[in-house]
Amino acid sequence: MARSERARHWRYGELPDVDLLRARYVEKRFVRHTHEHFVIAAIADGVEVFHHGGADQYAGPGALALVNPDTPHTGRAGGPEGWRYGAVYPSPDLVAEIAAETTAIRGTPGFSSPVLDDPYAAGLVHEVLRAADEGNALAADTLLRVVVTRLLRLNGGPLPQRAVRTAGARVAVRARAVLEERMVDPPTLERLAGDLGTSPFALLRAFREVYGMPPHTWLTDSRVRRARTLLDAGVSPAEAAVAVGFTDQPHLNRHFSRIVGVPPGAYQRERKNVQDL
Repeated sequence: MARSERARHWRYGELPDVDLLRARYVEKRFVRHTHEHFVIAAIADGVEVFHHGGADQYAGPGALALVNPDTPHTGRAGGPEGWRYGAVYPSPDLVAEIAAETTAIRGTPGFSSPVLDDPYAAGLVHEVLRAADEGNALAADTLLRVVVTRLLRLNGGPLPQRAVRTAGARVAVRARAVLEERMVDPPTLERLAGDLGTSPFALLRAFREVYGMPPHTWLTDSRVRRARTLLDAGVSPAEAAVAVGFTDQPHLNRHFSRIVGVPPGAYQRERKNVQDL
């Protein structure tokens, strides 16, 4: 990480279903990836640009970048000064619980627009992080619920259900299942397509249409997700790298940092600090 960049990705024991991030990035470029949780990122300085929904989105000071679970997106600075932000990543179950209690949304709740200009809500996100830093569980939990409620009321609605109707979509789903099962030793695109009774380019098109990224990008994203689970369980970064199919720890380090925003060792140390409290 460049000397002018810094980041902390952690969890607070009293908010077990929420990841927390405070960061300043200048040269950092997040590759296309997804999150299992919601992303609520409040920009403090600079501009973040992230590709989402087929277009570049711009979030500046006082705005929030909002990404629903399993939604492909990227991230980079919108200028030479970089950007500084704080983010909370609540789980889908927690957001659904808050939505059911405080909104009229029916179905699976989510955000309608990827950028919302709301300095008040952005300030609440930073207050959640401050309360977690100070060990103020009541404030952290209260403020998190307030900001999620506000964002859902201003910019929320039911997420569309992804239907798997076409033959191509069904092939993409089967391909994903194969890659999940063979994460450590995946087949080539040609072999995978042949086993599924289609051509490589037909599979590539179908997979991108369903999952928003080609199979090899999806596989890297999935490997990092599984590595996070192993690191949370106390597995060393070197062991996690091999377990998810990376050649060695340096390969895990590179991909992990480009998706999560911090190296796996720093990520695991923060998790261990929470467990030791």
